[in-house]
Amino acid sequence: MHDAKAIIEGLIFAAGDEGIDKKEIRNVLDLDQAMAEHVIDELKFDYENTNRGMMLVESKGNLFLTTKPEHGEYFQKLVETKTTSKLSQAALESLAIIAYLQPITRTEIEQIRGVKSDRPIQTLITRALIEEVGRREGVGRPILFGTTIDFLTYFGLKSLEDLPPLPEDFHEMDVEQEADLFFERFQDMNQ
Repeated sequence: MHDAKAIIEGLIFAAGDEGIDKKEIRNVLDLDQAMAEHVIDELKFDYENTNRGMMLVESKGNLFLTTKPEHGEYFQKLVETKTTSKLSQAALESLAIIAYLQPITRTEIEQIRGVKSDRPIQTLITRALIEEVGRREGVGRPILFGTTIDFLTYFGLKSLEDLPPLPEDFHEMDVEQEADLFFERFQDMNQ
């Protein structure tokens, strides 16, 4: 299979932060272990010996694409620039849900919002407003999310007890109204 290297690179990229293990790669491409190892080694060689902004890393049996540490200062600038821009409505909604109902899983957030929430959750993680706080017991052991110290600092709170109280008709409102109300109260508190 002459495209195996490109397909493996795409699989590793698509796996994102969770990475992909070699057995999954072998299964998807229907390769034996020796051939899969050979193609992965070629891919590692390519990343190590060409001028690229990414590198291939293996950790705990999983393969990941990651940025090079020597470019870290540029990624820090990007993060700092992004944190000054406004959060999207979807990110604000997700953040309000997490703030009040933490610890909470992505699936629970999506059930409340009624839409997929992968991207807003990733935005909130990137901006260090939420973090993984454990795993729920049960099937699949899904990740639980909670707010961070940066969340408190960002909104001028000393603790979660300082969150504005929810209105009594909270459950009758839609998520967008709830999120708008949540952040309007923060603005009122911080002016």
